[in-house]
Amino acid sequence: MATWTGLSLLLAVAAETPRPWIEVRGIYGGVPREWLADGGRLADRGVNAVWIGAGGINDEAIATLRAQGCWVFAEFNTLHEAGYLKEHPDAAPVGVDGQPASPPHDWQGVAPTHAGYRRYRMEAFRALLRRYPVDGVWLDYHHSQASWERDVPALPDTGFEPYTLAKFQADTGLALPAGPVAEVARLLLTTHRERWTQWRCDQLTDWVREFRAILDAERPGALLGTFHCPWTDRDYDGALREKLHIDLRAQAPYLDVLSPMPYHARFGHAGDPAWIARQTAWLGEHLGLRGAADERLQIWPIVQLADWGEPVAAAQVPAVVEAATRPPARGVLIFHWSGLASAPAKGEALASAYRQLRAGQP
Repeated sequence: MATWTGLSLLLAVAAETPRPWIEVRGIYGGVPREWLADGGRLADRGVNAVWIGAGGINDEAIATLRAQGCWVFAEFNTLHEAGYLKEHPDAAPVGVDGQPASPPHDWQGVAPTHAGYRRYRMEAFRALLRRYPVDGVWLDYHHSQASWERDVPALPDTGFEPYTLAKFQADTGLALPAGPVAEVARLLLTTHRERWTQWRCDQLTDWVREFRAILDAERPGALLGTFHCPWTDRDYDGALREKLHIDLRAQAPYLDVLSPMPYHARFGHAGDPAWIARQTAWLGEHLGLRGAADERLQIWPIVQLADWGEPVAAAQVPAVVEAATRPPARGVLIFHWSGLASAPAKGEALASAYRQLRAGQP
């Protein structure tokens, strides 16, 4: 078996091959100002797109990036705006015991069926689009309450709020017993599991449908993307659908770009960056995407270069970028800028990799 050192050298060589199909070479986490000091240009480092959290975007940041010739995309938090619960505690996800579920690893979600919360997020989404001339918005934290961004995820069963159970019955015509929540939850997770799971997926898909309608009305031509769990439909016993309630096939018609988050070091694959490519390949197969220029829906993975959980060495950067840019990917972005700003060697390794990807392009 080849050693990791040998594999890293092979992948580094592969990463030096131009990949003209990779149209987007991005950075997540705000304006990389350290690279702009003394008249620096992002184009000189191969960067042509930057993602900024909706709470941190402003006119100056957009103007700076536009002057650099970059696309500007906003990230938008959907189901993790926990501050809403201070005045609306009934929006907290309820567990199988009928009580508000403890947030796993402090990841506090909000029930997607809470009508007031949904209006709150849709209004914020509309306001973002009206206020800032972004090139697109990427949905984030769009899943049921769980902590999955780690090597050992925590995946509780939630969704047993009174209004959620009432809506499920109204939508499906299935009458549930009037007994304790624990009994209802057991029934939904056994006898009616498939119907319950699909309905839960449908709630999140309908959010995406509404986001699409708002975006098309407020900023036609802007892209709608999503940052999402990179698991396959087999990982963790199908938890992508069964626990997180992410139905990518159903969401796909409303999206322009899918950005899976295969953070290899964080997810227990620190020595195997090729895991990134395997996850992206599955996504392409799942959605019938080859990475062809004529495909409407595109895949732009967001990959880990910052140290989070396990460190990512500068020497591994070419291998990470190489794995992330194999077809069906047509773009790539890295997580995250602050982790590079404090690690200049990694930043320069990324710039070198991005320049190689761009070679031959205008």
